[in-house]
Amino acid sequence: MIKLQVIGNLGKDAVVNNVNGKSVINFNVAHTERFKDAQGVQKDRTTWVDCSYWTDRTAVAPYLKKGTQVYVEGTPDVRSYTTTDGRNGASLTLRIVSVQLLGAKPNGTSSPDQSAGGTFNPASAASHDDAPVDDLPF
Repeated sequence: MIKLQVIGNLGKDAVVNNVNGKSVINFNVAHTERFKDAQGVQKDRTTWVDCSYWTDRTAVAPYLKKGTQVYVEGTPDVRSYTTTDGRNGASLTLRIVSVQLLGAKPNGTSSPDQSAGGTFNPASAASHDDAPVDDLPF
């Protein structure tokens, strides 16, 4: 078995599809590596990974928004193809086993859409006046 792990940012919002009665969440992740070339010039190399997450747990989909940093793990599938002009190409697809949200969008806003009510606010959950002020769970 080959396992691939990728940390990167989503290139667009995730899309939930239904294929033959099964749910799949499709999204793509960009991983950028910074390196110096032979002349010492800093360069970036971005690798795009198309991801398919076959799961009934589609509740994570609203949090998979463009720019959100994620960790994904799964089995890779390289597909080769011929373009209409006769050139050979290849694409990397990852069949996701595990996905973890790592952080907010780069501009500092939270990943879920604020208007959709997808965020958990601990302050509003403890709305009682007698609630302790500290946030320690013990």
